[in-house]
Amino acid sequence: MTSPDTIFALGTGAGRSAIAIIRISGPGAGEALKALAGRLPEPRRATFVVLRDPASGDMLDRGIALFFPGPASSTGEDYAELQLHGGSAVIEGTLAALQRLPGLRPAEPGEFARRGFANGKLDLSQAEALADLIDAQTEGQRRQALRVAGGALRRKVEGWRGALVDALALLEVELDFSDEADVGGFSQAQLGEMLSPVAEDMRAALQIAPASERMRDGFTVIILGRPNVGKSTLINALTQRDLAIVSAIPGTTRDMIEAHLDIGGLPVTLIDTAGLREAADEIERIGVDRTLARVETADLALWLSDAAEPPPRSDIETIHVATKTDLRPAVDAAIGVCALSGEGLETLAAAIEAHARARLGDGVAALITRERHRLALEQAVASVETVIGGAGALELLAEDLRRAGQALGRIVGAVDVEDVLDAVFSRFCIGK
Repeated sequence: MTSPDTIFALGTGAGRSAIAIIRISGPGAGEALKALAGRLPEPRRATFVVLRDPASGDMLDRGIALFFPGPASSTGEDYAELQLHGGSAVIEGTLAALQRLPGLRPAEPGEFARRGFANGKLDLSQAEALADLIDAQTEGQRRQALRVAGGALRRKVEGWRGALVDALALLEVELDFSDEADVGGFSQAQLGEMLSPVAEDMRAALQIAPASERMRDGFTVIILGRPNVGKSTLINALTQRDLAIVSAIPGTTRDMIEAHLDIGGLPVTLIDTAGLREAADEIERIGVDRTLARVETADLALWLSDAAEPPPRSDIETIHVATKTDLRPAVDAAIGVCALSGEGLETLAAAIEAHARARLGDGVAALITRERHRLALEQAVASVETVIGGAGALELLAEDLRRAGQALGRIVGAVDVEDVLDAVFSRFCIGK
């Protein structure tokens, strides 16, 4: 597939930098490069060039040019890349010169990746993982995104679909040629032997799916406690920033304050909340109500107290934290911290990391990282299990296998995904 127009965009961050990369893709990429550089470099060879504005002849910059003829390029089209000095005047002048060339236009967000998808250079799961890689803020998120972007999910889906095709062929032979003398007898047991390992492998992928989905969103830790117990001081100490107002006046924190941390390479969101007590006014009451509602969706609670007071909830995972250990010793079974001196903060961070790692994993075995993937795989597993059970006519079992294959195809964008393409690629940066 080749697009009729040629797109260009800055592929590096806007603003002053050492180097800027400008990308060009489409049937006119080679002519555009020739217009600016005066010649077309040897394919796949970095070449030093002097870039000039084709309209005025003024020098734009000296830099490196590369040319990749399609389909052997990242987009599957003719593709060119300019590596320039990163000053804003150089960037703006080069982009303006490209825009004046006939047949060229600025790229939309995600358009380079979308062309790569359309031309078979990456599947939909890999495109989604590239978006996750752009957004990754921790080592675990980066590791997980790289695994899927490298084709781990695609290869697994291809293996599953291949096994389904073999099983479907066995059914089709029985349906169409069962009366032929040279066709062996059909065996439901044989069909089950073929599909049982596939179903087991798919179920195993589903078991770790919740952890992979949570890795993208992060592990949520809510800080609970009575007013003035040190919640805001603790979040300021853990983040090493003055995020929350600290005051001796009870009820100072009225609304929730979120902070995003990297703890042991895992994404952790800390939430400071209003103190749990009978509210003194309407605004504080709203804050307390929001705290109680947010507890329902948190992964972990830190219950802060300066005494042996038990947490108000026993139905959520909780770490008991004894605060202000500079004034009094920590009670048994509690992690003692002094936010002012830093005592106990490393121990608390390690405890949070242990809980987060148990819930998120480390991204090494990630496959199913999105709800869309999980729902499609659940549909595939249900259809395969129906076939293994052998209930129904052979025609219906064959249809179940086709449905399973179609569900797997939706994961990688092979079938029926037009409704999700815009949503996926619109999240990319311009130039990606």
